[in-house]
Amino acid sequence: MKNINTYLAKVLNVPLEKVNTCSLHYEVKKIPKNQFLLQYGEICRHIFFVEKGLLKMYSIDKNGKEHIIQFAPESWLISDRSSLYFNEKSIYYIEAVEDTEVLFLHPDFFNNLVEQFPNSIERSDFLLQKHIRSLQNRINSLLGETAEERYMKFIKMYPDLLLRVPQWMIASYLGITPESLSRVRKELARKNFVPDR
Repeated sequence: MKNINTYLAKVLNVPLEKVNTCSLHYEVKKIPKNQFLLQYGEICRHIFFVEKGLLKMYSIDKNGKEHIIQFAPESWLISDRSSLYFNEKSIYYIEAVEDTEVLFLHPDFFNNLVEQFPNSIERSDFLLQKHIRSLQNRINSLLGETAEERYMKFIKMYPDLLLRVPQWMIASYLGITPESLSRVRKELARKNFVPDR
């Protein structure tokens, strides 16, 4: 479990010689492409850590249109926090975009971590605040930025996904049509923009 061990040691300050003990608090599952970890109406019971592969979280509106809220590639966490912490039925789906190796973390995983390794509490709180900031920025981006500005932010946040997901998924995440995304990409190509990979 290379990625989770690196995450625990470098991000949450768990002593390197102790990271393996954390495996007692999660379960590893291999999720085939297109399989769901969570569906609309279910109660979310876990936080998901992507060891290998790619997940997406999305909602479906009354017209059947998919709206992608988040992608989760390697070393990312994803969950429906409202459902998980308030025991509410989820309005989201979490699905594997690729064959994915996922760690199912119990809701108390981070609390147990803090109890066992008190130095991780500041990092855990920092990550929560960072997540909230990211959500606020995403809302502001969808409300007030141009499609090109949103696309540039997508590239910065998910630099390795351009070749891993179809264009319609990127358009869904950006809140625009695939045709609009095509126009944005053509305009950037005209400006000789080349994304980092």
